[in-house]
Amino acid sequence: MITRVSAVVAALAMTGATVPAAAAAHPNPAAPPSGAAAPLTPSPARVPIAPGAITSAPVAAPEPRPATPAGVRHRRVVSEDPVDHTPHVLDGIVNAIAMVGRTVVVGGAFTRVREAGGGPVLARSNVFAFDVRTGRVLRGFAPRVHGPVYALAAGEEGTVYVGGDFVTAGRGSGSALARLRLSDGSAVSGFTPRVLGGPVRDLVASGTKLYVGGDFSTAGGRLRNGLARLDATTGAADPAFSVTPGRPRSGGIKVYTLALAGDRLAVGGNFGTLDGLSRPQLGLIDVGGRVAKVAPWRTAEYAPTCSPRFPDAVRDVAFSPEGDYFVVVATGGIGGPRRLCDAAARFETRARGNAIRPTWVNHTGGDSLYAVAVTGAAVYVGGHQRWLDNPQGRDSAGPGAVERPGIGAIHPRTGKALRWNPTRDRGIGVKAFLAHREGLLVGSDTTRLGREYHARVGMFPLR
Repeated sequence: MITRVSAVVAALAMTGATVPAAAAAHPNPAAPPSGAAAPLTPSPARVPIAPGAITSAPVAAPEPRPATPAGVRHRRVVSEDPVDHTPHVLDGIVNAIAMVGRTVVVGGAFTRVREAGGGPVLARSNVFAFDVRTGRVLRGFAPRVHGPVYALAAGEEGTVYVGGDFVTAGRGSGSALARLRLSDGSAVSGFTPRVLGGPVRDLVASGTKLYVGGDFSTAGGRLRNGLARLDATTGAADPAFSVTPGRPRSGGIKVYTLALAGDRLAVGGNFGTLDGLSRPQLGLIDVGGRVAKVAPWRTAEYAPTCSPRFPDAVRDVAFSPEGDYFVVVATGGIGGPRRLCDAAARFETRARGNAIRPTWVNHTGGDSLYAVAVTGAAVYVGGHQRWLDNPQGRDSAGPGAVERPGIGAIHPRTGKALRWNPTRDRGIGVKAFLAHREGLLVGSDTTRLGREYHARVGMFPLR
């Protein structure tokens, strides 16, 4: 088991002090993929960190670490050369990816797919599945999902949870959320979540529990405003979880993103409070006790509005594999180096306080980021960005900016761009990442990834 970085080591790293290798005890995040001509290191361009970007809040004494790892750890950065066998989505957009065993499930808004080696065009209604090692599309999994899919989560016994903006899914009725069998696409009987009032935007499955975020007003038979925890078998709302988002910045409540690491649930979206406590666009919920409660963790960094066109900016959150930190990506428009608009930012999970600041920030200079994945070796970010390391840019390349069209990787500790630069057609942007033991899956709306044709779905392998 890999030893986690202690709170003291994290504090030293944040201040620039030398951290002994034995204390850090994790793989080199800049290790090159096999065959690389040069090591993958942070970009040589030196970009000044915005004032206030490094946290000055005291680091609390170590608390018990999450018992459950948050994700998959990679010992090196994935290859820049995508595998050749992933199928192509021939129209629309991919919004979500999940993995059940070696089966990849893809969701979005599309109607046609085709295997990489050619063959017939297969009709698929906003969701399909394929084998991660061969790319073969599952012929028996072709449920009729009558509306876009925004979220997926792996279920037990060969099933997948599907969330989005639809009324029916599979061969049973559903309302924005369904559980489907991969064998034949049918809805699992007995799962009746009764999500009403709006779409499901994100899902996290954990044992007997299913966390759900979105725009809805009812879930599992109870009033739940955009956030709920359901029984993973029945879909009934958990009475021990009733944390309620409030005070949206405009319009209605929207929970765009959820991430879970042990006893901490990260929540991001269009809200200003959680259970009446100030949590502008981002908060942590303690789910380790008998009753879920808002954790004593607050940042004000997402309180300012970057642009009237984008009143809410947080779009995705991902924890490190050990859960000791997480990274947030945002849209928002040009906000300058002092704001977290159009940027990725790292926060420490076990920090405490009312004015927690990010450990580091990496700005795009005016382009949105929609997706993030953290593997320990790298923080992968995707959107329609042109640059990273660009705090002074204003829809332009400022001093020190590096080109990273559509996809890029950031050093987890320094916050600077790595040399990994496969490129992709920018389009709307990357909407889905999934890191797994064999690589990194990517979902978007464009057809070129790593300088090759990979329509809307691709995978960078570990080599």
